[in-house]
Amino acid sequence: MNIKKFTSVKVAILPAALALAVCLVAWGWNAFDAIDKRAMDGIYQHPRAVPGDIVVIGIDDKALEELGPYNTWDRNIMASALEAFSAEPSEKPAVVAIDTLYTGTSDPGADTHLADAASRLGNVITASYAMIGTAAVPGENGRLRYDHSHVFEYSLPYEKLKDATIQGHINAMCDTDGILRHALLYIEADGTKVYSMAYKAAELYAEENGRKIDAPPGGNAGFYLSYSALPGGFYDGYSITDLIHGRLNPDEYAGKIVFIGPYAIGLQDAFFTAIDRSAQMYGVEYQANAVRAILDGDYKKEAGNAPQALILFIITAAAYVLFKKMSLKYSTAAAVLLTAASIGMAYMLYTFGYVVHILWIPFGVLAAYLVSAGSRYVLSVIEKQQITRTFERYVAPEIVGEILKAGPENLSLGGKLCDIAVLFVDVRGFTSMSERLSPEKVVHILNRYLTMASGCVERNGGTLDKFVGDAMMAFWGAPLENDDSIGSAVKTAAEIVKGAAEVSRELVEETGEELNVGVGVHFGPAVVGNMGAERHMDYTAIGDTVNTAARLEANAPAGTVYISRAVADGLKGRYGCTSLGNSVKLKGKSEDFEVLKLDIP
Repeated sequence: MNIKKFTSVKVAILPAALALAVCLVAWGWNAFDAIDKRAMDGIYQHPRAVPGDIVVIGIDDKALEELGPYNTWDRNIMASALEAFSAEPSEKPAVVAIDTLYTGTSDPGADTHLADAASRLGNVITASYAMIGTAAVPGENGRLRYDHSHVFEYSLPYEKLKDATIQGHINAMCDTDGILRHALLYIEADGTKVYSMAYKAAELYAEENGRKIDAPPGGNAGFYLSYSALPGGFYDGYSITDLIHGRLNPDEYAGKIVFIGPYAIGLQDAFFTAIDRSAQMYGVEYQANAVRAILDGDYKKEAGNAPQALILFIITAAAYVLFKKMSLKYSTAAAVLLTAASIGMAYMLYTFGYVVHILWIPFGVLAAYLVSAGSRYVLSVIEKQQITRTFERYVAPEIVGEILKAGPENLSLGGKLCDIAVLFVDVRGFTSMSERLSPEKVVHILNRYLTMASGCVERNGGTLDKFVGDAMMAFWGAPLENDDSIGSAVKTAAEIVKGAAEVSRELVEETGEELNVGVGVHFGPAVVGNMGAERHMDYTAIGDTVNTAARLEANAPAGTVYISRAVADGLKGRYGCTSLGNSVKLKGKSEDFEVLKLDIP
């Protein structure tokens, strides 16, 4: 395909195809999704200073050492903890949330003890839990549909405790990669919305302080959780045994939200979270982080994939077009800037409450950059091959190398006006020689002569234009500029004359025939370029300068080089020459056109 046609098709189709491919990969490739989520965790989630209004009291290793394994505990222990809070009414917590399940009855006395202690304390939240999964359920039109949040089983505290407390679910839903990033605000159980323990704790605390909390926008069942603290960030080492035995100063919890829950590895209530993927966070601390976000109204809304894909499509296509117009150096800098800007914009949107895929646009920019660089390389290879095929017929290999080194963009293949030195050479008496000799000998002589003449052109950096029978045309100054095209052309002319004399001596010995040439050299403007049909063209020069050089050669006697005044002036005394004035009449030139004979050293 012609390079221009190939480029126009590529410019029209490739950006859109590339952008579409990037969108499909970004949206559907799970491996990329995992990397994207990891980047989002690293950039979006950072610990920050928080008020000391949330306290975590752990069922920790210290408590297990003092009170025995957790599975041996009866409910009197938690009742004792709640009674410790009630010891001084003015120093009670605002809210107490127990992050452990108390379903079913056990020892009747202990059950009653715990329920009564919770009732006396007030504002106690106990845990409920739903078994959630995917189920086929009837839709509005009677057809089955998949419900991915179907509640198969819902567990509540035993009846006395349920009546004495407020319930909040403690379900935590990890993403597919096992990382806890979202807070499940409520679940639908038996046709009723059951809010999370964190939401109920925040709601009660706000009421105690005379304010209301903001609900998440759009009534969403869950939201992307912006963590406030790393694992251990809400825990000050308070153990439930410190509370029960009076070793905990009431100032540490008075008027605050208190979470009591497992804080030991063996109790298996810990998660890997978005703020720290290397260390697990205990469930009570996850609850504390969720409460902090709800109290602050920090509900992060995740932008839909469809609008993000549309933006990605536009940016990827635009980036590709931009990179194609730039050099590799500037397109590299632009790619870095676009990537940094997209990450900065994503983080800014996060501060305004919107969660976007942080690597989608950088991925699109990188793809546009790589495809642009790759297509640039492929096109350059195609152009180099085309230029090599075009010029290796006319010039020496080293000249082709120089053309490629200079770059295809510096070469006009359609024709350009430039100053060149043109050389014509022809064999004198070739027609009569052809009549005397056999065709085989004629071809042998012609090949010896043309090989010698073309070699002289190549050695002096000339462009071999064409062979016409026993005549040859060459020029200097195109396709690459030559600061001394006149000197190169005249040197070639002298070498051809001397080379022809040497070939002639050899031919006399072999065939008895002499070889005599006449050469003409002129300098001036000409149109140079690829000319002809698209499938059949020649790189050549046309114009009066070419015609004049041909006229000079036609009039030059055997063993003679005729040059014009323009050539003689350009030699600046490097070669001697003899002016013939206007004694040599050139067809198509004025009467006063000066012809000079080169003195061949």
